Amino acid sequence: MAYIVRHMEQKVLRLSKSFSALLITGPRQAGKTTMLRELAAREGIGRGYVSLDDLNMRDMAKNDPQLFLQLHRPPVIIDEVQYAPELFAYIKIHVDEYHEPGAFWLTGSQIYRLMRGVRESLAGRVALLHLSPLSQREITGAQPKAFSVDFDALLAESRTIASVSVSQMYERIWEGSMPGLLNGLRSERDIFYSSYISTYIERDVRELSGAIDALKFNRFVTAAAARCSQLVNYTSLAEDADIDIQTAKSWLDILETLGIVFLLHPYSNNVLKRTIRTPKLYFYDTGLVCYLTRWSSAEVAESGAMSGALLENFTVSELMKSYQNAGVSPYLYFYRDRDAKEIDVILEENGKLHPLEIKKTANPDKRIVRTFGTIEKSPLERGTGTVLCLAPALSYRDYNEITKLSPKNIRQLAEALDISIAFRLQ
Repeated sequence: MAYIVRHMEQKVLRLSKSFSALLITGPRQAGKTTMLRELAAREGIGRGYVSLDDLNMRDMAKNDPQLFLQLHRPPVIIDEVQYAPELFAYIKIHVDEYHEPGAFWLTGSQIYRLMRGVRESLAGRVALLHLSPLSQREITGAQPKAFSVDFDALLAESRTIASVSVSQMYERIWEGSMPGLLNGLRSERDIFYSSYISTYIERDVRELSGAIDALKFNRFVTAAAARCSQLVNYTSLAEDADIDIQTAKSWLDILETLGIVFLLHPYSNNVLKRTIRTPKLYFYDTGLVCYLTRWSSAEVAESGAMSGALLENFTVSELMKSYQNAGVSPYLYFYRDRDAKEIDVILEENGKLHPLEIKKTANPDKRIVRTFGTIEKSPLERGTGTVLCLAPALSYRDYNEITKLSPKNIRQLAEALDISIAFRLQ
């Protein structure tokens, strides 16, 4: 099995020099444990490892946390630490007494449960990171980099990137981004995702919400996948799964807690009063979306009714991953008002709002960017606007003209995204 280098590695090592405890959250099978054990092997200091998926270890951690930490002394990796929140108070005592950098590397897949324990016991003592499934930059071996709308930087990077075809891009969307599939550990894609849902997701949902109807839950997850890149509609989700609206809200919250989905919230302020309040739904792994919605191949996904939604989900998830991997908070939103004016993504950065539009087209019309002007009423300055699309080359556009820039036939810009045309609005 080939280990795929994670872009978060250097951030983990830097934070371990400043913090005694480091907590990495993220969905199961995203590679948290694999990354930390790889880093531990490189350390060569004999860092221990224990998983609270082991019921015996979990029992000891919950009922005798002091003895547990005596047997598993730092430096140590403690996996799935959310199962024993009793440990946090004792970790705090150790941290406050010894101030040992990098003493505890913790992982957990139930984010909100973990946050409660952290806020109560480890506030200010632990560095927090979130690891999602692999990004395209990680898969292709590119250098770590958070997404930027800086045109000169995009142009410089585009000159070093091999182009991909549209079919190759949809192959990536369909294949997904789970390390277990991409590193050759598990080759049967359908079996992997089926087991992932039944073994991990359903089990964790039961732990967080009690007994569930597995068939109804599967229908619910499928309904959510079919609505990726759309506004959240709890009524339709509930109807498809034959559950009540409150259960639909609870299950979606849990999927977010488990790092399976994330919500993009609308941008709004006191000036932009006509904006809607409903968030949009995205999955971190488009392979799981394709599996749940029964797209049997990349070719079918490319030509199917969800091809545009899949492209948008893929792009937005890659944006999120690029910031998460850099250890940077992603200030990403979308815009939609009651007049049906919409901007797919708004990036807030350095006091500016950068509008981003995602289009499945090779020849974007300049009318696409007209909605960018809707955010000019915001107190923040409107920055560079960008269209992420399937154009054959990176282009610059002002209000009056397009200038084609070499090299030609670049489909993949920033390696994580198929960004091919950027509009700088003056």
